[in-house]
Amino acid sequence: MGFCFWVCFISLLNFYSLSFVSSQADASAEGTVFIDGKAPIGRIDDDFICATLDWWPPEKCDYGTCSWGLAGLLNLDLNKNLFLNAVKAFSPLKIRLGGTLQDKVIYDTDDNQLPCTSFVKNTSEMFGFTQGCLPMNRWDDLNSFFQKAGAKVIFGLNALAGRTIASDGSAVGAWNYTNAESFMQYTVDKNYTIHGWELGNELCGSGVGTRVSADQYAADTAALQSIVQKIYQNVDLKPLIITPGGFYDSDWFTEYIDKTNKSLDVVTHHIYNLGPGVDDHLVGKILDPSVLEGVSGTFSGLHNIIKNSTTSAAAWVGEAGGAYNSGHNLVTNAFVFSFWYLDQLGMASKYDTKTYCRQSLVGGNYGLLNTTNFEPNPDYYSALLWHRLMGRNVLSTSFTGTDKIRSYTHCAKQSKGITLLLINLNNSTTVQAKLAFNSTMSLRHKHRSQISHHKHRIHKTTIIKLPQGIDGKIRREEYHLTAKDGNLQSQSMLLNGNILSVNSSGIIPHLEPLHVKSAKPIMVAPLSIVFTHMPDVTVPACKVQP
Repeated sequence: MGFCFWVCFISLLNFYSLSFVSSQADASAEGTVFIDGKAPIGRIDDDFICATLDWWPPEKCDYGTCSWGLAGLLNLDLNKNLFLNAVKAFSPLKIRLGGTLQDKVIYDTDDNQLPCTSFVKNTSEMFGFTQGCLPMNRWDDLNSFFQKAGAKVIFGLNALAGRTIASDGSAVGAWNYTNAESFMQYTVDKNYTIHGWELGNELCGSGVGTRVSADQYAADTAALQSIVQKIYQNVDLKPLIITPGGFYDSDWFTEYIDKTNKSLDVVTHHIYNLGPGVDDHLVGKILDPSVLEGVSGTFSGLHNIIKNSTTSAAAWVGEAGGAYNSGHNLVTNAFVFSFWYLDQLGMASKYDTKTYCRQSLVGGNYGLLNTTNFEPNPDYYSALLWHRLMGRNVLSTSFTGTDKIRSYTHCAKQSKGITLLLINLNNSTTVQAKLAFNSTMSLRHKHRSQISHHKHRIHKTTIIKLPQGIDGKIRREEYHLTAKDGNLQSQSMLLNGNILSVNSSGIIPHLEPLHVKSAKPIMVAPLSIVFTHMPDVTVPACKVQP
């Protein structure tokens, strides 16, 4: 096979450790990433990345700032080549259409007897706006764009139709689905493909603005399922039934999931764990590992409810903008937000979340794309790298040496190997990594069309240094993300030291890795993010088909 391994045995832990030795003399810290390669702990959808489009009109303002412009569904310019290219780059991108005002939207189908007018600002109305209307020619235009872009559409239906608001603030009565049914029938008649129909926005638990009881919501979900079965009876591809699209409440979700075990495909919840967008301490929160970890209870809580129930429903994050009320300019649309966003993607995956919808694709101060010119913000590139590198199977991963490193590992999307994501929250320390596996692991060495497999069954901790003979043969791919000029609030991101930007034709740039000899250390610079694709490191968990 042309080479051998130098092996010494240590009788402390039952881990296989691949050690990286650094020749750099500057200040740094060492740490170890422990990867359990025996079996996956979660599985995500292949199209895990999702983004939202909202209904907000230009008059939507927060704290004196109006950040939505023409990004709302009724106003969005669908003819921009850059916008089309940004969506097509994911092939496919899930897009969830919804948000606060979805529960005030009527659909201008033949059954509608009301004038089809846009939202008008009115502070005496719930959510601060009057009822609005979706014209069918606009729905046609939106679907034309989605078809061109190859998007998978999730549409959020108005769940307040037919209800009245009681003195205690709750919404009472059954859902009146007449207008929604007509709209769904129109959609099917036009041969528009809908990946999922979602009922309501933030009406569960304590609700936002108002709330619906779990028992009533379960009955309404059954009604939605019945409508879908009727309308789609002659359609091969059936849409998902998705609800409730609100904030996690253990008691409410437990009751609701128990009562929808035969009618629900996806249970969605929203994440805004950083508080209001007006908060001046958002950057500090984002860089605080205890704040990032604090939301894990939401993921684990919902995961356990689903696991302990008879439902077959999967968990999604249906909307997540981090900081509510449209985010914070130069924070939630800047480089620093990728620390929060990628950590969320990693954490959600660990708890078997199948899809994660970012608020927003465009609009507010938390868009993946700039609200006015559709130029990608840093998180767009973070999302695209995740989508291209992180496969479906999730591996248990932990890091020792510093609490400022966040670590996540998936089976690779583009190979039989693995992809490791390391996030360094420290502002002054470069971290050099060691990898440790507690399972049988293979190194695949390709040379002259031959593939050699070197397997090491683990009985003791084994420190293995890759000898010079294979230094140049086994390589990994690294994607280092940093802020332009070291400014965390920059809206420009560097990939391996090169600025990421679209060209004059609106073409999304290629995301090219560094090819690094595997015997070199994985170096994670201060306040940086590194994706490391190791195609030649294979573990049993990655042989399990999702």
